[in-house]
Amino acid sequence: MVQGFHHVAIQCAELESCERFYREVLGLPVVQRVSGADGRERGVWLGLGGGTFLALERAGGPPEVRPWGDSRPGLHLVALRIEAGGRSAWEERLAAAGVEVVHRTRWTLYVRDPEGNRVGLSHHPEDAP
Repeated sequence: MVQGFHHVAIQCAELESCERFYREVLGLPVVQRVSGADGRERGVWLGLGGGTFLALERAGGPPEVRPWGDSRPGLHLVALRIEAGGRSAWEERLAAAGVEVVHRTRWTLYVRDPEGNRVGLSHHPEDAP
């Protein structure tokens, strides 16, 4: 039986810029760095709490950016939990970092990482104050 969420992995053409975004803008801590057989860094794991993590892994080609309304099958977004009371602070933090909020709902702010992957910052089902 499945016991919960373990991790999600995103392949990144520019691992370093993606790591900066998730670490510096979103504040995720590095929990492990992974090297390949050649000794070159091939990935970084960023903690999400409770033993779960986001794995960023070096890709061998350019990213494929899907348009916002794209309804093709596949990964739609990575949604991270935030506190409802912190939504305004997140808006300010994103603006200060030059990260555009591309869509908003009552519960979620949607942004893109440096390679165009959709990221949601959500406090569903709680309303923001």
